[in-house]
Amino acid sequence: MANYSTCLPQFNPSICIKNRNIENSIEYGLKELQLANSAQARKRARQGELRRRHNASFRSMVRTYIKKVDAAIAEGDRTAATEAYNSAVPIIDRMADKGIIHKNKAARHKSRLNTAVKALK
Repeated sequence: MANYSTCLPQFNPSICIKNRNIENSIEYGLKELQLANSAQARKRARQGELRRRHNASFRSMVRTYIKKVDAAIAEGDRTAATEAYNSAVPIIDRMADKGIIHKNKAARHKSRLNTAVKALK
């Protein structure tokens, strides 16, 4: 018989998992109930989760810079929009180089923002 000693309190209490390190899956926020069976797979799951969180913060930063440019364009202030655009371009390029966003997406954002800034009078 299997030893079902560790139960997940936040899920259905009737679902129990064999003696495995369930604290790791809760701590790193893994979404699935089924854990990795080997040490290597557990490590890869931990690394993947940490990498996902790290990349999410970078994507959020790119969106913030784009929103700053959009806000300056909406106000109609060309100098503020130009400054915001000039500060956003290196961030967008850096994230494209790191693979956080696709290079074509970065080029599309830069092109559309530049067109909108140039359209201001």
